[in-house]
Amino acid sequence: MESQEPQDATDGTDLQRAFICASFNQDTTSLSVGTKTGYRLFSVTAVDKLDCIHEGVECPDVYIVERLFSSSLVVVVSLSMPRRMNVYHFKKGTEICNYSYSNNILSVRLNRQRLVVCLEESVYIHNIKDMKLLKTLLNTPTNPTGLCALSVNHSNSYLAYPGSATIGEITVYDANNLSTLTLIQAHDSPLAALTFNGSGTKLASASEKGTVIRVFSVPEGQRLFEFRRGMKRYVSISSLSFSADAQFLCASSNTETVHIFKLEQHSPSQDEESPTWSAYMGKMFTAASTYLPTQVSDMMHQDRAFATVRLNMFGLKNISALATIQKLPRLLVASSDGCLYIYNVDPQDGGECVLIQKHRLFDSSEEQVEQKEEENPEDDSPQPASQSYAATVALASTPPSSTTLMGYSEEAGAQKGEVIPEHEFAEGPVCLDDENEFPPFGNQSN
Repeated sequence: MESQEPQDATDGTDLQRAFICASFNQDTTSLSVGTKTGYRLFSVTAVDKLDCIHEGVECPDVYIVERLFSSSLVVVVSLSMPRRMNVYHFKKGTEICNYSYSNNILSVRLNRQRLVVCLEESVYIHNIKDMKLLKTLLNTPTNPTGLCALSVNHSNSYLAYPGSATIGEITVYDANNLSTLTLIQAHDSPLAALTFNGSGTKLASASEKGTVIRVFSVPEGQRLFEFRRGMKRYVSISSLSFSADAQFLCASSNTETVHIFKLEQHSPSQDEESPTWSAYMGKMFTAASTYLPTQVSDMMHQDRAFATVRLNMFGLKNISALATIQKLPRLLVASSDGCLYIYNVDPQDGGECVLIQKHRLFDSSEEQVEQKEEENPEDDSPQPASQSYAATVALASTPPSSTTLMGYSEEAGAQKGEVIPEHEFAEGPVCLDDENEFPPFGNQSN
């Protein structure tokens, strides 16, 4: 979600100030948005309406917010305390627990078995049931953006993160058995984006150049697909996302185009059965590629986008995801202009996707309030250094205490507050994802 602010975009500046971050949950049924005043959770299960199911105001300037499926568990990190992770039960309006770390938190990933916290040079793996710290990966390659991906499938809980700061090497780690699985030499340039498919059997990656996207098998690490996003310019890939059936992969960037690629194997028999001019030329190119330089040969074997979306914006932060809404495939794009865009995707013919709905994440009155707050900022006293290691339950009306609780690990550099109460769990990994016991909120009236 990180990208440079646009230099030529003047409209919607107030919205960009209100909007700090956004993320879709693991099954793309919910959108979480971090703002200057807190965070919001939206239901994205319908095209014609966008329900705000919760608005949290426990802490301002939220730059990380992650929801566990459609459960009541949400993880929040604020710019006011960037070393502290708070885990809330938003339905009950209570904090479940918190952890503080030795440096700023850059990203958080979670599934029904594990919660992973990524710092610039270390990774922390927690058991999500009791938030016990299971493993600390220290001295990992410098990772200034906190790039990592965690498999949604908790039966394997594969974790991917950069294995090098200078080239595009991926370390695939088994977060259940706490062991390294494989190293994948994915790109020549450092990594910019990673994502698993729903079952954790495929891993997609893009480098800082942003021209080529590759898909690998997991845990073997074999290259399965290679897609070319473009040739004219390098771009910053902001998100990669598989469809639920892993037949499609979408990529968004700081440009005005979102690309959707189709993961299909081209069998030689199909070309023989249809002796068209294009098939004949394809065979000619394949034969000629054996005599060409490797870079040219690779380019000739790379597939192009199956479908595209042209956004009427450039340079704004955005994330995209593929979802099935009302039984049809859709592309969702959440942008820092304060809107969620929903497009129809033709799974048969692809081509240009059609915009069918645009939802505003903030209403006009809220935008005016945000603008006034920017014009008249209050004098905020800086947080003392010792507050970074506070491990107490934060209350909405009172500042956090500096009282130190048990649970600090000198080796791990993480300090915990209260653990998740045992009654919050049922048989199995975690019951906060039990939608029968903790159903999502409906539309709230103010």
